[in-house]
Amino acid sequence: MPFAPEYLHLVFPDVRFEALLYGRNSDDPHKMGSSVEDQLATGRTLCDRHNWRITREFKDTDTSASRHGKKTRDEFEELLATIVGNPPPAGVRRVLVAYNASRYYRDLEAYVRLRNACLAANVLLCYNGQVYDLSRRDDRKATAMHAVDAEDEAEGLRDQNLRTATLQAEAGKPHGKLLYGYLREYAVVGGRKRCVRQYEDPVRGPYVFQSLQRIDSGHSMRSLVRWLTSVPEAARPDGKPWNAITARRMLLNRAYLGERFHKGKWVPGSWDPIKGLETPEGRAMFNRVTAKLTDPERRTQRGTEVAHLLSFNSYCGECGDHRMLAAWPRASGVMLLGCKETRHLAIREDLADAYVEEAVIHWFRDKRKATTALVPDEGEVEEKVASAQRRINAYEEQLNEARQQAEEFDEETGRFKLSASSLASLEQRLVPKLEQERKKLQEMTGVSPLLLSLLNAPDPEVVWNGRPATETEPEVPGLSLEQQREVIRKVVTVRLHKASRPGIRTLEPGRITLAFVGQPGFRDRPLRAPASVPVQALRSVPAPATSPGTG
Repeated sequence: MPFAPEYLHLVFPDVRFEALLYGRNSDDPHKMGSSVEDQLATGRTLCDRHNWRITREFKDTDTSASRHGKKTRDEFEELLATIVGNPPPAGVRRVLVAYNASRYYRDLEAYVRLRNACLAANVLLCYNGQVYDLSRRDDRKATAMHAVDAEDEAEGLRDQNLRTATLQAEAGKPHGKLLYGYLREYAVVGGRKRCVRQYEDPVRGPYVFQSLQRIDSGHSMRSLVRWLTSVPEAARPDGKPWNAITARRMLLNRAYLGERFHKGKWVPGSWDPIKGLETPEGRAMFNRVTAKLTDPERRTQRGTEVAHLLSFNSYCGECGDHRMLAAWPRASGVMLLGCKETRHLAIREDLADAYVEEAVIHWFRDKRKATTALVPDEGEVEEKVASAQRRINAYEEQLNEARQQAEEFDEETGRFKLSASSLASLEQRLVPKLEQERKKLQEMTGVSPLLLSLLNAPDPEVVWNGRPATETEPEVPGLSLEQQREVIRKVVTVRLHKASRPGIRTLEPGRITLAFVGQPGFRDRPLRAPASVPVQALRSVPAPATSPGTG
């Protein structure tokens, strides 16, 4: 039987008691730790009443003690290490104090670990106002039964939470941690706090849409993180800094479209999309950003800012489209652009940059040609989107109906309305078609604002290079190097070929070939294997109608 704390000095005479306090909670969305503080306060009162000196306190906030918990209980692990590795002085007996058994453990494995540590160090266990000596058989049995009860309670709570999550998913309600850019309204339902409404945060919500716009307009992830960090209003509610991982996770989260994830797929949610994403144009922008960030061939900059226009943004016309050009300095300090791996061709970087920039600006000046190549027919796109969505809805409805029939038991026939084999056969046929239609819908992305700014400008050169302020007109900032690289990737494929003979320093005709979008030879991503197109065929790709100078 356990001991009452007030009689402990009679059971262990001539012993001075010291206490270790432990507190834990598993539901602390605001990271305030108020529940843990209440537990520790109760323990302090108990220790003061019985003159137990508190030597250390341990606390785990927002951390589950069940076997389903995903976080490590760091303070609990430190508690075990302290019990075993830091024995008290002679004449001192330690008492480990917690509010109740479930604060220590909600699975039997944790109980056994704590019991073994207390046994090895001769530490008493105190909870619910009772003290247990684990060296005694009846106390070990009592604490073991309490551990079984605590584990069973945790399993019951988990089952209840799973049922609640399923009902919330079917109703499209939010679940889990609060998403950046949103706020929630809560109410107490059945003794538990429930979210009754999720709505856009008027302060942080707009930064989600602006972040998508920045990536869509050609900014890098690095510059986005730098921008988010520089704006105090865009700070994360948890106080943690922005980085490339958290920013990318935000940009790819379809919850900002008013959807929630359940059983492996995105379904309509009960909240509104972030303002600006509820329109077809907003969804198209979201799809463009998703396609850009999930492109397996996408190259990212690591460690330094981009410094070159065509480096890893153009191809070796001799090796093929699997090998990209890179920049490197000569001994004289002049930068070269060429095939860095073989060094069999190179050209002055400033000559190549000027040639390509002028050709791109010239191409955008021909509005009819550029519009035809970049902008699809709006009516045709809308019809394709509507058609794909109709097929998606039909496939999902058919699958849901079949899965429901597979769960309905017919009492008259003694069978399910749809057999498992029939359901599996149907899913095998329809799921690939459903995924194909979803992929088609995602690829209908439209034209990015970056390209439209050049396409709609009276003079594309002003957009590209910018213009200083005058007495009558304000300053127009030019495109950043990241944005210029993005434009080149989207509209033109640049290939460099060998000069007619060694020593040629000027830009000979045909040395650089350009294939704009819609023309033969245009490539929207690099190859990862040797090109199958003959090199000589690439030389036949026509150059721009008006070639820039070669000096």
